[in-house]
Amino acid sequence: MNRFIALCLALPLVFMASQESEASGWHNNACSKTSQLMRAACYAETRDDFLVEKAKCYNESESEEKRECLSEVREEFGEVREECHEQFDAREEVCDRLGQAPYDPSFEAEDFETSLESLSVPNPYYPMQVGHVWTYDGDEEIMVEVLDETKFIDDINCFVVRDVVFVDGLLVEDTDDWFAVNRNDGGIWYCGEEVKDYEYFDGDSPSLPELVAIDGSFKVERDGDRAGVFFPGYPQVGDFYRQEFSLGNAEDIGEVVSTNYHYGEDEELDELVPQALAEALCNHDCVVVAEGTPIEPGVFERKYYARDIGFFVGTNPVDDEVVFLTGCNFNSACDALPEVDQE
Repeated sequence: MNRFIALCLALPLVFMASQESEASGWHNNACSKTSQLMRAACYAETRDDFLVEKAKCYNESESEEKRECLSEVREEFGEVREECHEQFDAREEVCDRLGQAPYDPSFEAEDFETSLESLSVPNPYYPMQVGHVWTYDGDEEIMVEVLDETKFIDDINCFVVRDVVFVDGLLVEDTDDWFAVNRNDGGIWYCGEEVKDYEYFDGDSPSLPELVAIDGSFKVERDGDRAGVFFPGYPQVGDFYRQEFSLGNAEDIGEVVSTNYHYGEDEELDELVPQALAEALCNHDCVVVAEGTPIEPGVFERKYYARDIGFFVGTNPVDDEVVFLTGCNFNSACDALPEVDQE
């Protein structure tokens, strides 16, 4: 056989063996490889954005405006590249906690409820039934409602929970969250969400909310997105888990930091929490979950859950922000919630 032909025939086998070897190595180091590739993608996207913004600057007709534009674009380019590295470090911290295995959790239809009417294991910290409504006030006004709707995702009935956010009475965000309830332990799983962000602009008549972004939207099994745990079935201190997995878009992480919260026993956890509200709802049995995302390194919030009511306080210590429960329509405890001083 001609040596050149023999070599050509052998090349595909060599390439396939190389691919198999590389895939095997990546399987054992999947989390860090993901971090590295996401950093490279961030650098590439930043470079593309820089070139586009630079091109816009050259269409400024005034020389001074053009110089200022280019200077601002260069400065922003440097800041965003630094953020790429910070995101990499944050993702690596997650890898240190979760390990290097590929993130591909079991998400099978037989493990999840098909209806909310008779749950096998109700989750006391997320009492999900059609028609349940929670309202919140604070730095934002929020209404959350379990709708009489389902979203069929990856052969699983995911239940639709609408989350509407207002600031100064104006709609700024309208989200449909898609949750599944694990019939074995009552864990609440995230199937995805449809996010709509709105802004208002002076001069519009009438003044109506304008859709400006859908960032954060994701759906399991679309574009490689994976399911995550929104709230564990049996939360234990130290539980560390992915809530969302849509790379570069939604990568929230949750960690259970307390399962017996009671106001006055932990100064750090008491920060920004309305004392009267916590004392009314917590008797050494509230769960506190710290949430963050590698996409926004250094930013985190704490969410507080009361038994048979659910989420009742959210705090953002970085930005000094808080939202708190003002009512619910399914538990008499909500009829006697104390007033919260917002000063």
